[in-house]
Amino acid sequence: MDTSIISSGFRRAHALVSLAAGLTFGLLAVSPAYAVLGGAPMTAPSGATVTNSVSHAASASAASAASSASASSFTVRTTTLPVGTVVNEYVGADGTVFGIAWQGPRIPDLPTLLGSYFPQYVQGIQNQRANGGGRGPVSVAGSALVVRSGGHMGAFVGQAYLPQALPAGVSASDIQ
Repeated sequence: MDTSIISSGFRRAHALVSLAAGLTFGLLAVSPAYAVLGGAPMTAPSGATVTNSVSHAASASAASAASSASASSFTVRTTTLPVGTVVNEYVGADGTVFGIAWQGPRIPDLPTLLGSYFPQYVQGIQNQRANGGGRGPVSVAGSALVVRSGGHMGAFVGQAYLPQALPAGVSASDIQ
C-alpha cells in the first residue's frame, strides 16, 4: 500500500480544515454589530470609536423655540467602524433609533441595520429597478420607511429613517 497517497490526502484534508477554521474565526472576529432601525442603538464592534451628543429639535414656532422644555431631545450617536465607515444613529428620548446615516468606504450591513424594515427596502429597490431605475443611487420612500443610498467605490453615503417616528421638530434633512 502506498502511504504517500494517504499522507498527501491527509495533508490536504488537514489544510482544508485549518482554512475553514481560520475563515470561521476571522469572520467572527470582524462581524459588525449595528443598530436596528426602530430598535436600540448598536453595540459598537471591537475597534470602533463612539461619541454621543444631545440635540434639541427645532420647534415649529419661535415662541416654543425659546423654551427648551418644549423642544424634543434626541441623541446622535456616532460610531466610526474599523473599516472607516461612520454611522450616525439618531436616538429618541425613548431610546429607540428613528434614523441612521452612514458615510465611508463601505456600505454598512443593511439587512442588520434596517432590521424588520429590510424586506420593505428590498421591495422598494425591486420596484425602482422594474420602473427603469437601473443601477445608481437608491431611493426608497414610503410612509413607514425612507432609505437613500449612493456613492461610488470607496465613498458611500446614505440615510434611513422612519417618518412616523421622527420627533417633533426633526426633519429628514436633520438625519445626515
